[in-house]
Amino acid sequence: MSETANSTNGKKQATKAALRTGWTTGACAAAAAKAAYARLLTGQFPDPVSITLPRGDTPAFALAYEAVAEGNNPCWAEAAIVKDAGDDPDVTHGALIQTRIERGAEGCGLVFVAGEGVGTVTRAGLPVEVGEPAINPVPRRIIEKALTEVAKAHNQRLDVIATISIAGGAELALKTMNPRLGIIGGLSVLGTTGIVRPFSCASWIASIHRGVDVARAAGLNHVAAATGATSEDCLREQYPQLPEYAYLDMGDFAGGLLKYLRAHPVPKLTVAGGIAKLTKLAQGAMDLHSARSTLDFVWLGKLLSQCDAPLELQELCQNANTMKQLSDMALSCDFPLAAIIAQKAQASALDILRGAPVAVEVIVVDRAGQQLAQVPFAQKAKT
Repeated sequence: MSETANSTNGKKQATKAALRTGWTTGACAAAAAKAAYARLLTGQFPDPVSITLPRGDTPAFALAYEAVAEGNNPCWAEAAIVKDAGDDPDVTHGALIQTRIERGAEGCGLVFVAGEGVGTVTRAGLPVEVGEPAINPVPRRIIEKALTEVAKAHNQRLDVIATISIAGGAELALKTMNPRLGIIGGLSVLGTTGIVRPFSCASWIASIHRGVDVARAAGLNHVAAATGATSEDCLREQYPQLPEYAYLDMGDFAGGLLKYLRAHPVPKLTVAGGIAKLTKLAQGAMDLHSARSTLDFVWLGKLLSQCDAPLELQELCQNANTMKQLSDMALSCDFPLAAIIAQKAQASALDILRGAPVAVEVIVVDRAGQQLAQVPFAQKAKT
C-alpha cells in the first residue's frame, strides 16, 4: 500500500474514532424517570442521575428540568433531560425528554402513558400493541430496571404511572416513518442498547423492518420501496391504490430491506431509485450510500461491451465521473442502459432474497422523477 493510501486511511480512522457516541431517547427517559421517582420517595432529585444500560454501561445524566406536585406528600414528580445523540444525525438530538412519575393504585405495577410528543400505536405489526404508547420493549425494560432499583432501595412496591413526553415530538415525527407506520401524535421512544452509535444507521433499518411488519400484519401482498423522495413520488403515481403503509423509505439500505424480506416475505416488492444507486445494487452492493459503496466503472465498461453498446458510450465509461454522464449519453444514443441496469439490479435483489417467495420489480427514475426503465415482477426459484 502506498504512503498516500496509508495516510488517507489513517485520517479516516482518526475521524471515525473522534465521533462521539450519544444516548437514546429511551435512556434519557429512564434517567428522568429514576430522578422523578427518587424525588417522590426521598424528597430530593438526584442530579446527575445514573442508570444501568443493558450492556452494563452506567452513564450519568444532568437534569435540565424538575418539578413536583404541591404538598408534603406529593402525588407526582417529573424531571427532564436534554438528549445528546453524540455525532449521530438524530432528529431528536437536543430535544427535551421528560418523564413524570405518579403514584399509582396498589398492585397496578408500572403503567406507561404517552405524554405530549410521544406517539400512540394504531396499527398492528409493531413491537407494542395497538393503543399502547409507542415506547419500544427495550426502553420499557430500561425504565423499569431504573425504577425498580429505586423502589427496592426504599422497600417499596413499584406501583407507578410513567408519562413520557418529548418537546416538539409531534413536529419531529413528521420527519420520520411514524405516520406511515400508524404511530400518531408523536415520536417513538426507541433504543436497544441505550447508546447511539454515530452513523450506525440502525434506527433507519429498524424503521424499514417495522414497515415490513406492519404491511404483513395488515395482509398486504405488495410493498414499494424507494431510495428517495423523487423515486417514491414515481411509485405513488404508478401505484396510487396502495395504502400509505405499503411505501417503505428504503433510502440507501437495500440490503437491510432485502435480508429482512428474506426471513419475513411479502409476495411482491417494487424497488424504485435513480440509476446511480440502482447500478450499485446491480453490482451487488447492499448499502447504496456514496460514503459506503462506489460505482465500479470497470464493471460498467465490461457490461457495455457485452451488450454491444455504442463505442462512444464505452469510451466515455473509461473516463466518466458520474453515472449521469453515461445515462445522458445512453439516452442520446437511444441505448437502453437504464433497462439493462434495472435487469441487473433485479437479479442482484433476487440473489439476496435467496429464493424467498418475493417477486421483485425494479423501476429506474431520473432526477426529475421521470421513469427511465421498468422490469416486471420476477421471482427466483429455490435451489
